[in-house]
Amino acid sequence: EITFSHVSGLTYEITVTTYTKDSSPADRPSLGIYWGDSSPLDSIDRVSKILLGNDINQNIYIGQHTYPGPSPTPYLIRIEDPNRNAGIENIPQSVNIVFYLETELLINPFQGVNNSPVLLNPPIDNACVNQIYIHNPGAVDPDGDSLYYTLDVSRAQGGVNVPGYFLPPSSNFLTINNFTGDLIWNTPMTQGEFNIAIRITEYRNGKKIGSILRDMQITVVAGCNPPPIITTVNDTCIIAGDLLNFTVNATGSHPVTLSATGIPFNVTNFATFNQTTAPATITSGVFNWQTDCSNIRNSNYFVSFKATDAGAFNLADYKTTIIRVIGPKVENLTTNVQPNSINLTWDKTICSNASAYKVYRKKGPSGWSPGICETGIPANVGFQLIATINNINDTTFNDDNNGLGLIAGEDFCYRIVTYFPDRSESIASDEICDQLKKDVPIITNVSVNSTSTTIGDMDVEWSKPTEFDTVLFPGPYRYLIYRGRQTNTNLTLIDSTLSINDTTYTDININTKDFQYFYRVDIYNLTNGTRDLIGKSTVASSVYLNLIPSDNQLTLVWNENVPWTNTQHIIYRQNSITLIYDSLDITTANQYIDTGLANGSTYCYKVKSIGNYSSPEIKSPLLNYSQETCGQPIDNVPPCPPVLNVDADCDLRQNELKWYNLTNGCADDVLGYKIYKKDSLEDDYRLIATINNNFINSFTESDLFSIAGCYVITSIDSVGNESVFSDSVCVDNCPEYVLPNVFTPGGDGFNDLFGPFPYRFVKSIDIKIFNRWGQVLFKTTDPDINWDGTNENNNAEVPDGTYFYVCTVNEIFLEGIKPRTLKGFVTLLRNKGIKKP
Repeated sequence: EITFSHVSGLTYEITVTTYTKDSSPADRPSLGIYWGDSSPLDSIDRVSKILLGNDINQNIYIGQHTYPGPSPTPYLIRIEDPNRNAGIENIPQSVNIVFYLETELLINPFQGVNNSPVLLNPPIDNACVNQIYIHNPGAVDPDGDSLYYTLDVSRAQGGVNVPGYFLPPSSNFLTINNFTGDLIWNTPMTQGEFNIAIRITEYRNGKKIGSILRDMQITVVAGCNPPPIITTVNDTCIIAGDLLNFTVNATGSHPVTLSATGIPFNVTNFATFNQTTAPATITSGVFNWQTDCSNIRNSNYFVSFKATDAGAFNLADYKTTIIRVIGPKVENLTTNVQPNSINLTWDKTICSNASAYKVYRKKGPSGWSPGICETGIPANVGFQLIATINNINDTTFNDDNNGLGLIAGEDFCYRIVTYFPDRSESIASDEICDQLKKDVPIITNVSVNSTSTTIGDMDVEWSKPTEFDTVLFPGPYRYLIYRGRQTNTNLTLIDSTLSINDTTYTDININTKDFQYFYRVDIYNLTNGTRDLIGKSTVASSVYLNLIPSDNQLTLVWNENVPWTNTQHIIYRQNSITLIYDSLDITTANQYIDTGLANGSTYCYKVKSIGNYSSPEIKSPLLNYSQETCGQPIDNVPPCPPVLNVDADCDLRQNELKWYNLTNGCADDVLGYKIYKKDSLEDDYRLIATINNNFINSFTESDLFSIAGCYVITSIDSVGNESVFSDSVCVDNCPEYVLPNVFTPGGDGFNDLFGPFPYRFVKSIDIKIFNRWGQVLFKTTDPDINWDGTNENNNAEVPDGTYFYVCTVNEIFLEGIKPRTLKGFVTLLRNKGIKKP
């Protein structure tokens, strides 16, 4: 494989790793390499050659290269070596196939510096017939990028697929785990040498940033004992700061040696894995990792455990475990209620590498607790992100609803999540709930009692305050009621009540038919004749209903601006006989469509909202009615366009259009059609026909100079609504222009003129006729030509003979005029005994 690491600037160190037979006479102290930036073939020197056993050498080649600059596409680093082994079972004539490797290096300043994965497990494990074979490349990405593994095709010279390559045959399957990299061959069927290619692709923030290709050879042997087996390795997660400790067990037919690879072994607070016994047929090892906050990341850690037996073939087993290190939750979240806000405080995170806190809020308790290994807050539990605090030393937040103030009567619940630079999140904090003091009136009802333009009335109700300071405000008390029409600002005082227990008010003689109303209730202390404001309620509106007419239906859309939460709406429609409003349906949406209605008929509706505050101390449910309003469905929905087909006939110079109407989901009142055409792609459509009969479904446009063009068709319904254009259908000309090879001028009226056979779809020509010395005897732009055999320079008849012509034919196509050049010879004969018909 080819790997790379960033040195500085645009310079990278490239490492090529190959595995060769020690017994082979072929040896490569250096390799030719292409850097992928259009520079010529270079060479890279070997820096080490290590005998790994089993007649296998590991060769390491290292070189540096400076690239010209960032590139939108990866640089393709590649090497080629003619010495591929002979006799590879799944590569026909393998000894003649050049060995090829490649790696993609993307230099993109917006993605940051990249280093390729390093493959820690050499591809030297043997397989056994009828035994499961497992290999893992042990890829470690130093940048923490996500890796995705796929099986590829072995490549030949130039990077083309090896001709005739096929995956090694198996009794069940051969596959690779896209995320762990475990290659599983279940099971080899025949002994021999096989090649497999593994593509390892890097992703950062969901975008591909590079890939490497490992091409490996697997030797399958026969007559071996079963390979070792690793057991008791499970995926896990751990909170940063905790110790991860577990045992890996393995058994084998021969003494087994255990080893492990993965990023946890390469970090500052590195993990350890120690085999607790000498190699034995039953053995174990212990994995230990004292994690800390530096290990928190958005992607998983993969640790690959390998068991290798001491048998003649050194068979192996792999198990890959996924480890996720997650941020600890924020501790000791508390609330402190203020007059119109709630102040939050919490302990600073123990992770100095965190970048922010996210503050979430929900009305009412969620009943949710994070699952094992669950970080952040899922969208379906109802919390809303209300703040991001980008200084981890700042551990307070005052929730005043973005300056609007929180709503009394609601139970506000909070959680905090710690956020890290790579977008990873901690476990959510424990949930804490609180609510404002009930020291102001809380409006519970704004409901239309009667609908009228002059004598309508509205019911307004509220819950009295119970937690205000009675020492500061000993009473007596009075409510002042404010109203706004079509607005929640600049409300006007309209009335007052005499007692704190008087919590209902009917607003009369108002236009409830045409206007929406907004209310606010203030409470004042009137001790010793003073008038001191104790507090104001949140503004609440009536439910205002609008009707949007359409074809055989009315859409009900309502608007409400209330401090509580409405969860359902009941739709009422007036019975035309009893005049009673009957319940029609119930919905959780903010609109409702009543279908199957008769156009032109009148239908009347009202809506009842059902809602509540999250505080259990406020009455529930809260029921409020809209005004009554009426409307008539109208046909303002255009029909669907027909489906159009066009049959072009070049010989008849006509286009026949045929169409049919769609039925599913389309109006059924089509009465006619309009047909539009444009003669070229650049033109605009123009109306060419109107058909006022819905039973006609064809139209022929004939006697055309050019049949080229694009057609669309529309439907017209009973009230004149026109559909959108259908999908366009374009047809093109089939020009024809052929010249004869002989003509016989002589004045007898037979074949006297040189001209084309019947032609079509030709706009013009440009023909020149030459004698044998290249002199132009005749030229014209007339498509009919009509040359009578005279020299246009002196009007003299030209002698019998053969003449050469060059003719540019300007043919008419949909895309415009296209020239076509004809070159040929024509023979002229004057009364030379030619028998004419």
